[in-house]
Amino acid sequence: MTSSAPFWDKLARRYAKTPIKDQAGYERWLARVREHLGPESNVLEVGCGTGSTALLLAPSVKSYLSTDFAAGMVEIADEKLAQEPQPNLRFVQADPFDESVAPAANGADGGYDAVLAFNFLHLTEDPAATTRRLTQLVRPGGLLITKTVCLGHKQILFGPLVWALRLFGKAPTVRFMTTGDVDDLMTANGLDLIETITFPKIPSQFVVAHKPAI
Repeated sequence: MTSSAPFWDKLARRYAKTPIKDQAGYERWLARVREHLGPESNVLEVGCGTGSTALLLAPSVKSYLSTDFAAGMVEIADEKLAQEPQPNLRFVQADPFDESVAPAANGADGGYDAVLAFNFLHLTEDPAATTRRLTQLVRPGGLLITKTVCLGHKQILFGPLVWALRLFGKAPTVRFMTTGDVDDLMTANGLDLIETITFPKIPSQFVVAHKPAI
C-alpha cells in the first residue's frame, strides 16, 4: 500500500517525542470522534502511529484494533500499552489490505462499527483505493471517520521540495489533496457526509461519513 514504511520505521522514536502542533484542534476533533462512538462499538484504526489517539479513544468502546504499516510505530505503541494496559485494545502491524484486519478475524462480523483514519490518506500511494478498502471494512450503517492533511493548494510551493527529499529517503509519500478531494473520496464510495470540519492552522479536513444500511 505504501513504499514509505522504512521511512516511518526510522522516524518512529523521534516522531513519538514530537509535540502536537495544534493541541486545541486535536482536542476538538477527538471530542467529535467520541460523540460518534459508543460502548458497544467495534473499532478499527488504520495508520495509528505510536498509538496515542488509540489509548485515548479505546476506553469509550467495546473493542479497538489499532494498526500501522510501520513496525517501529507499533513497537512504541505496544510500549505505551504496557504502561497503560487496556484489555480491549490491540496494536498490530498491518495495512488495511491485510487479511489480519478483516472484520471476521476480529469479532466484527459484517464489518466494523467505525473505521478511523487520522492523518493517513494523504500518506498512501492510492488514496482512492485505500478509501474504497476502508469503506468495505465498515458495516452497513457504520461510520468512516477521517482527518486528512490537505496541502493541495500549496503543491506548487511544496511539491518539488517533497519530490527532491524523497529521492534521498528524507520524506515519505505525500499526496497533495484539497478538502474537496477528501469529501469526494467519501461520496464516490457511496458514503453520506454527516459532519465535516476544516482546520486551517494545519490545513486538514475532518470527515464523519455514514455507510448506508443495505
